[in-house]
Amino acid sequence: MVAAISSSQEAIELEAKYGAHNYHPLPVVLNKGEGVFLWDVEGKRYYDFLSAYSAVNQGHGHPRIINALIDQAKELTLTSRAFYNDKLGAAEKYVCETFGYEKALFMNSGAEANESAIKLARKWGYLKKGIADNEAVIVAVMKNFHGRTTTIISASTDPLARKNFGPFMPGFEIVAYDDVSALQKALSNPKVCGLWIEPIQGEAGVYVPQEGYLKAAADLCKKHNVLLMMDEIQTGIARTGKMLASDHEEVRPDLLILGKALSGGVLPISLVLADDEIMLLLKPGEHGSTFGGNPLAAAVVMAALEVVKDENLAANAERLGRVFRDRMNAIKAKSDLISLVRGKGLLNAIVINDSPESETAWNLCLKFAEKGLLAKPTHGNIIRLAPPLVITEEQIHECCDIIESCLLAFRK
Repeated sequence: MVAAISSSQEAIELEAKYGAHNYHPLPVVLNKGEGVFLWDVEGKRYYDFLSAYSAVNQGHGHPRIINALIDQAKELTLTSRAFYNDKLGAAEKYVCETFGYEKALFMNSGAEANESAIKLARKWGYLKKGIADNEAVIVAVMKNFHGRTTTIISASTDPLARKNFGPFMPGFEIVAYDDVSALQKALSNPKVCGLWIEPIQGEAGVYVPQEGYLKAAADLCKKHNVLLMMDEIQTGIARTGKMLASDHEEVRPDLLILGKALSGGVLPISLVLADDEIMLLLKPGEHGSTFGGNPLAAAVVMAALEVVKDENLAANAERLGRVFRDRMNAIKAKSDLISLVRGKGLLNAIVINDSPESETAWNLCLKFAEKGLLAKPTHGNIIRLAPPLVITEEQIHECCDIIESCLLAFRK
């Protein structure tokens, strides 16, 4: 048996000694979660305002999801796709009917789902649009985040994601986000097979485009015979106040990419959803994953999505998101530390009035943690604030009180 960790410091030192240093966590060591709360090794309780980057929308340890996991784990966890299993077909039907598509492709991580969408878009470009071999172009946008594989970072504009990881894969054109004129120009290229965007750029700092941008993008894709590839890994599953963020503009992408909260944070599950004319271009042996579509994931995804529907989590996110932004804007009026509040539903951010190179946002998050609320900066001076969607209005106000007290007491 592995010896129990006796203190937070011991856990931090073990990771520093034996783990890759590819993350810079807050110095908090967590060992228990329930609903909107997390506890550290010493027993201190925190509000979770990151939700594992929106993977635990349904709250930590939701009993219906955990029971589905346990029940299925007792029966069968993995067969590979060399054989059929009795859960995958039911899960494929469930997710197709939930999101309105004809076919589902199960993978594991969000990056795998995005890689799958890239392959589907390119093959469609060659076989359906008639693009010459190896000349297909996918249009992506500045400040995107779709994962960290070598193909995905080839479309990134983040120097941290790219430096010392080249050479990069060709076949991507990068344009400005939330710029319809840039899309008009780029999509007119007959070699373009796909437009790859997030409806809200979460990792970039919760950049919300102007109303009408997604609809214009969809219309331009139809005009130029280009597939709309919508990455809703962070924005999907009720996070922004609708089941999908693209639902706010009634946009139906050709390729819908999902992950994170598909499992309620229980295990990695991701999806690409598309109709037959796209998905059936994949033939046996051309794409796959040992764990993709395993029966454990199939059972969990159905339970996780049922929770979202049955507990009206999208409506809760919509209502409490407005409450939260109202409170943040009221704090902004009192504090010169906040330069901007933005978001949709319960995916929100405050932009700290300091340079991205400063320690201000990091130090504020340390103060939040002292008061019992966990959040983390992104891109230096932006603090993303995204609690589990099961949070109550009373809890939202309690958390806003914590944020307010820290901001008003803070000195740079």
